[in-house]
Amino acid sequence: MESTRQQKFARLILKELSDIFTKDTKHMFGSLFITVTQVRMSPDLSVAKVYLSFLGIKDKENALEQIRSQVKAIRKLLGEKIKKQVRIIPELVFYVDDSVDYAARINELLSNIHIPPATDAESQS
Repeated sequence: MESTRQQKFARLILKELSDIFTKDTKHMFGSLFITVTQVRMSPDLSVAKVYLSFLGIKDKENALEQIRSQVKAIRKLLGEKIKKQVRIIPELVFYVDDSVDYAARINELLSNIHIPPATDAESQS
């Protein structure tokens, strides 16, 4: 269970990283559409686990590797934005958030289930 402080810090990181990915990193990643879906902070606030969602991209692992290769630049941009609000700029660890794909797969499976209609004998019981 995360403390209130961790949750507040995670919301700040999520907001600022979202701004960074939509505005400041166009030159790094081109037309990649990156969404920050969740941030989880370590108890000492030194590490941020950042979950990303990619829209319209087949090879998500390749996109994630592009982001991981630019982690120092992204952290520097984050530091410039939040330096007056925090003492330590956290290390950023990026992960693919596959919850959207998982939900789509579950919906697909549910829509393919065939439930036969009840027979007259079963409906009278």
